[in-house]
Amino acid sequence: MYAITIPEPGGPEALVWEQVPDPVPGPGEVLVEVVAGAVNRADIIQRQGFYDPPPGASPYPGLECSGRITALGPGVTGWAVGDEVCALLAGGGYAQQVAVPIGQLLPVPEGLDVKQAAALPEVVCTVWSNVFMVAHLRPGETLLVHGGSSGIGTMAIQLAKAVGARIAVTAGTKEKLDHCAELGADILIDYREQDFVAELKEATGGAGADVILDIMGAKYLDRNVQALAVNGRLAIIGMQGGVKGELNIGALLRKRAAISATSLRARPLEEKAAIVAAVREHVWPLIADGHVRPVVDRELPMPEAAEAHRVVEESGHVGKVLLIAP
Repeated sequence: MYAITIPEPGGPEALVWEQVPDPVPGPGEVLVEVVAGAVNRADIIQRQGFYDPPPGASPYPGLECSGRITALGPGVTGWAVGDEVCALLAGGGYAQQVAVPIGQLLPVPEGLDVKQAAALPEVVCTVWSNVFMVAHLRPGETLLVHGGSSGIGTMAIQLAKAVGARIAVTAGTKEKLDHCAELGADILIDYREQDFVAELKEATGGAGADVILDIMGAKYLDRNVQALAVNGRLAIIGMQGGVKGELNIGALLRKRAAISATSLRARPLEEKAAIVAAVREHVWPLIADGHVRPVVDRELPMPEAAEAHRVVEESGHVGKVLLIAP
């Protein structure tokens, strides 16, 4: 098969489409013929040499894909050759084939084609596990999403709206904020021109956000704590703004607030399987009835992964960028 490899870390040009050995499904795995994969910021960090795959995972980038099962490994039940699926991966989505543990498989949701489904697994599992399983967002609460026009952001808006929450977002242009509003965002904040703490306080009558989903990390840590409501929960899922920040524990105590920080890729198989099962139970029906949909900015041939990385690095997109396997 062919796959995108990274012979040496570097810029987008470091991605090479070349022939590699075919994967073989092990016990409890299936082989998926990839129709499409999707680009995540973790792929960019891996390409740069700062985010190695977990031990035993595919060395190729790609944390989600969609396709069709072509072979079953030993002990696999409940799935059949020919099933259309999408999958949460620890790596290997930028390839024509990938071996997937069955706990990380999902059927293609009703109403979507197999290609569109590639935009779902990573973002849905990230949002559901952090916003709902960890931060316990409830109907009537306010969720602040940083980077509302990203793949994560566009999914968080829709899922929060579906459960009856109020959604605030930050984004860097009016066009991106308009996209967020179309998806259901209620409070629109241009982070280049506005102070999100002040804007959020004004929009909520001084209360702040019950839950904040943060991709920035250190740069926003202090202001995120300021923006939290009493009993608020800050869920950190990214480090685009650095890894070391100063925390005002007094402010956290006064608000009886909580901070969580999670990653998905390196979790044990059983934890990933539990998240995937929860997503199938709670989110797949919302997709089937049209309340939630993947937001796809553009599709590029998988051999052109370098261009896809440039688009994502420049934040020149809304939602997901897909890579279509030849």
